[in-house]
Amino acid sequence: MATWEDTERGDNSAQAELTESLIHVKASDDTNGVEAGRRRQPWMVYLSTIVAVCGSYEYGACLGYSSPTQSAITEDLSLSAAEYSVFGSILTFGAMIGAITSGVIADYIGRKGAMRVYAVFCAAGWLSIYFAEGILALDIGRLTGGYGIGAFSFVVPIYITEIAPMELRGALTTLNLVRCISYLEKHAVPYSLLLNLGVILHQVMLSTGVSVAYIIGIVLSWRALALTGLIPCAILLVGLFFIPESPRWLLKREHRKEFEVALQKLRGKDVGVTRESEEIQNYIEELQQLPKENVFELFQKRYRKSIIIGIGLMVIRQFGGINGVCFYAASIFESAGFSATIGTVAYASIQMVFSVFGAPLIDKAGRKPLLLVSGVGLVLGCALAALSFYFKAHDVATNASPALAVAGLLVYIAAYSVGMGGVPWVVMSEVFPINIKGIAGSLATLVNWFGAWAVTYTFNFLMSWSSYGTFILYAAINALAIVFVVYVVPETKGRSLEEIQATINS
Repeated sequence: MATWEDTERGDNSAQAELTESLIHVKASDDTNGVEAGRRRQPWMVYLSTIVAVCGSYEYGACLGYSSPTQSAITEDLSLSAAEYSVFGSILTFGAMIGAITSGVIADYIGRKGAMRVYAVFCAAGWLSIYFAEGILALDIGRLTGGYGIGAFSFVVPIYITEIAPMELRGALTTLNLVRCISYLEKHAVPYSLLLNLGVILHQVMLSTGVSVAYIIGIVLSWRALALTGLIPCAILLVGLFFIPESPRWLLKREHRKEFEVALQKLRGKDVGVTRESEEIQNYIEELQQLPKENVFELFQKRYRKSIIIGIGLMVIRQFGGINGVCFYAASIFESAGFSATIGTVAYASIQMVFSVFGAPLIDKAGRKPLLLVSGVGLVLGCALAALSFYFKAHDVATNASPALAVAGLLVYIAAYSVGMGGVPWVVMSEVFPINIKGIAGSLATLVNWFGAWAVTYTFNFLMSWSSYGTFILYAAINALAIVFVVYVVPETKGRSLEEIQATINS
């Protein structure tokens, strides 16, 4: 089997095969149709992607809501710090439930049907928050919205991956993360690596949603900001009437006529789809022949290292403090004696820029180097923030304290966005063997959301205990994360799934 290294070394046979699969015009009606399709813009694929990523944007809007609204909500509804901690963190508990159930629901009612249901949950959550006059309605709204975004985190990347043609999967993510798509598909590493593309686009739109919520939350009341969360839900619900269902899901459910109609609609009415249709059918048939996943498979010795890597990455990305910083950024700036407005705008801008421009580095620099750079940046950011709060607590260099806090938080979010934000999901999809990928991925997602809940809930209590101690704790955890990456996590860039498994089990 040829590998990524063949392509990167310029292996002649691999390059010839890749060139043939990508650009050669073959003398058949089907290929002529494909070439015609490449000259046309596949507007339906773009439209479907735009509609789907409204779910990712909604995810970010929910995450970013609690930071700019904390002081206003606690004042208007007379909430204690403990009550607001529950309000902030219960979102992640709902997301935990949504992530667990999303696979079953998306397989049963389809990708479009699932997105429609989750958009309704998010909209209901926002309305509950908008009309809230007490903590109960706030918590119900936050929990309901959390369920929706937890499910979006699964179904959006899946849908984008399943509708995209080979020549556009990189473009749809605005990032050319996987250069040799058709080559990879020929060599039995199709779905899990292509899923990375959907994951990255989802992550970028998520960061955009968080950043926009931070910025507009400065000028809007907390009730008005809740209403803005309805906008992506409305766009998604309306847009779903105009886009097709995932062809792969339709074929998996044996809706062959609908499968052909959906695939043709995505590719264009004058584009031949016979060859792609056959490839999809062959892949679905091979997939269905795999043994059923069993939770007890996870406890076998041969999967131990893969599970440790996947679960470990979820632990370090969460317990390094990201959701505490993200959910309560405005209050951190205020506690440090810096303008919450200026700090929040700077934080949101840095997050958006590094999420968009840092993503292409996953394929260029590699997974492990990005994780290490990110880990070092997280330690540095936490150390600067801890130093700032230490100076303030001991009345030392008080003029420098606010600047140190701002620098620390900006370094922190930049480092997280470029590495720990998206890379662990990519590595996780690559290290789990295909026969346990579903159940292992569900376990990793559950651990991720549990970590998000734990950090979000405890953050305010830790800050009350010791502001500088909180960031020293996070710095220590991120330092351990660096050690974990160095000694446990393999580099997966440019390797087939078989090579990755051989490296893990060696």
